[in-house]
Amino acid sequence: MAALSLLITAKLVNVSVPFLLRDVIDYYNGKAPEFLKLTFDGTLSNSFITAGICTIFAYGIARTTSSLFDELRNSIFAKVAHNSVRSISRNIFLHLHSLDLSYHLNRRTGALSKSIDRGTRGMSFILSSLLFNIFPTAVEIGMVSALFTSTLGSEFAYMTCGSIGMYSIATLAITQWRTKFRHEMNQADNDAGNKAVDSLINYETVKYFNNEKFEANRYDKYLAKYEKASLKTTSSLALLNFTQNAIFSGGLIGVMCLAANRIQTGELTIGDLILANTLLFQLSIPLNFLGSVYREVRQGLVDMNQMFSILYLKPDILEKPGANELSILNNDITLKLENVHFRYVPEKPILQGLTLEIPTGKKVAIVGGSGSGKSTIVRLLYRLYDTENGKIRINNEEIRDLQLNSLRKNISIVPQDSVLFHDTIYYNLAYGRPNATKDEVIEASKMADLHESVMKMPDGYDTLVGERGLKLSGGEKQRVAIARAILKNAPFVIYDEATSSLDAITESNIMKSLKGAVDKRTSLFIAHRLATIVDADIIYVLENGKVAEKGNHHELLAIKNGIYSKLWTSQNVHGVEPKSPKNHSHNHGPSNSPEDPHNSHDHHSCCT
Repeated sequence: MAALSLLITAKLVNVSVPFLLRDVIDYYNGKAPEFLKLTFDGTLSNSFITAGICTIFAYGIARTTSSLFDELRNSIFAKVAHNSVRSISRNIFLHLHSLDLSYHLNRRTGALSKSIDRGTRGMSFILSSLLFNIFPTAVEIGMVSALFTSTLGSEFAYMTCGSIGMYSIATLAITQWRTKFRHEMNQADNDAGNKAVDSLINYETVKYFNNEKFEANRYDKYLAKYEKASLKTTSSLALLNFTQNAIFSGGLIGVMCLAANRIQTGELTIGDLILANTLLFQLSIPLNFLGSVYREVRQGLVDMNQMFSILYLKPDILEKPGANELSILNNDITLKLENVHFRYVPEKPILQGLTLEIPTGKKVAIVGGSGSGKSTIVRLLYRLYDTENGKIRINNEEIRDLQLNSLRKNISIVPQDSVLFHDTIYYNLAYGRPNATKDEVIEASKMADLHESVMKMPDGYDTLVGERGLKLSGGEKQRVAIARAILKNAPFVIYDEATSSLDAITESNIMKSLKGAVDKRTSLFIAHRLATIVDADIIYVLENGKVAEKGNHHELLAIKNGIYSKLWTSQNVHGVEPKSPKNHSHNHGPSNSPEDPHNSHDHHSCCT
């Protein structure tokens, strides 16, 4: 309301400017109105501060005041515009995080980022344009027409409205025609942005295959499309500007000719000619932006529609009204999967009647071939997807009946692919529990065998890890992921190939630390390297989306021609396990067990 009040005041002051200019010209042309013929000392010839000088000052002050009110208006309204943009941007950001994993797996990050950026800018532009350009210009046209009618005659108002009508029709027609070039330009810009982001994210892959020029040529192809569309946009803008100026010049010629005829008959003065010219010319300033405003408003509406269409996307994973909060006492948590069926695409089932149990306080492991559904189980436990059939229960409550936030905060995970934020090591560690103290963060780092490596870095915990953690080695990234999972301190811990990027010694140290970290906690290990799960209480072997074998390490090895036994044999160079040395008593299995994986220095040299 304050901004609108300043807007109206600015327009009223602005309209008075041509009248003051007219009075100045008439005063020094000897045709001044009666109220301007007096001077401050009564003598026109001997006084410097005459009515004419005062009118000139009034003219300058009116122009300055109009500009001042305009700037104050912009300054005040910025609070409204920026706050609106910020609020909606935050809501869209939150909504994006609420969408399903399937949406994020299919999205194009570059195009999505540009869509949101253009949408927020379009929204800000439309807010300011409607209030401060289109609406006030319409008011000013009405005021000028009324002043022409009352001061100079109705024919001036007709001439003004006619020229503005032609101006508007031509502007909208040409703008409508050239909008398609803007669409082409935006599409090419989107495509170029997508390719640039995709290529830079996969920087290492580009280097591995020596494809810098290939990527540059592919990027340049879209830049060429953008250049071509941009040239069409620029050329059509030049045509629009020329047409606008030609029509407005015709209008100026018309009102000046009308005024000139009236001057010859003595009805008007030279000042009235200037008044007619200035009033109409002042309209040209906001009208000059009509084409761009119309185009930008149309484009802004398209961009806003694209941005707001994100809000119309509804996640498939929804929390039930009145869902229960998952409350865990003393870290007691039991999970059951009952006859679970799931597929990502209709023609390729992943889980086909999977049934298994993860008892409280036990270390449970899942092994199986690639594509057997091991990581899918993790996604289902987190409710990143829902099962097609079957149920998943935690402490006898189906997870669909639980609050999503309470479900997920009770599960820690070390993912197979440890992707880090482009921030410091400390930030990435503390992400597991942002309110953790520095001592707690460092303690988790020590448990993950990371602290010594970090302290050797020049900036220590303030070292930037780079985009997706590319400045760290695979093992360091994995240890960061392990540390923040430990820091989260959830009662149920999932390790999805948690040590796949580590050497045997580091893996052994971390596994000993993890024994303490998961002590008296329920844990699920998904592994290809069977050496990391020989001490598991229960091992489930998956095949064709079902549990094919179940038992501990010794029981599974005893199954003749069993899947687990074959996997174990394939990961030993000689297919036979030597006797275990006594100093490896930290394993859960007996120290003299022939199955003890730490007997062989080569047990990590082969993978499934």
